[in-house]
Amino acid sequence: MKFIEEFKKFALRGNVLDMAVGVIVGGAFSKIVSSMVNDMIMPMIGVFTGKVNISSLSLKLPSSIAGGDSVVIKYGQFLQNVLDFTIICLCVFFMVKLVNKLIKKHEDSKPTPKPTNEELLLREIRDILKEK
Repeated sequence: MKFIEEFKKFALRGNVLDMAVGVIVGGAFSKIVSSMVNDMIMPMIGVFTGKVNISSLSLKLPSSIAGGDSVVIKYGQFLQNVLDFTIICLCVFFMVKLVNKLIKKHEDSKPTPKPTNEELLLREIRDILKEK
């Protein structure tokens, strides 16, 4: 029973739940960004590159070089993944930047707390000591 209680305490801690939500939202966000890249950005790039689909680019090595079997190097798919990664990083960067800006605005809008009676007395004592 102790193991189950420990596991329950671990699983229901805020950090674990926050991380689970982050993973789920991250997976959905990845699908959105991949769709944006594949369905919106890559077709625009295709217009400028003569309708070349980057992910289908490959290099086929002849069988004489590859030792009997032909080998296909799919460098286009690699380029596609690099582009996906770059766009995801940019989106996350802008999202974090926006959140930080909102947090800073929220912190700036908070009024500064009034000093307590103790602080006021300590300031008076400091000022008296400075005069002497």
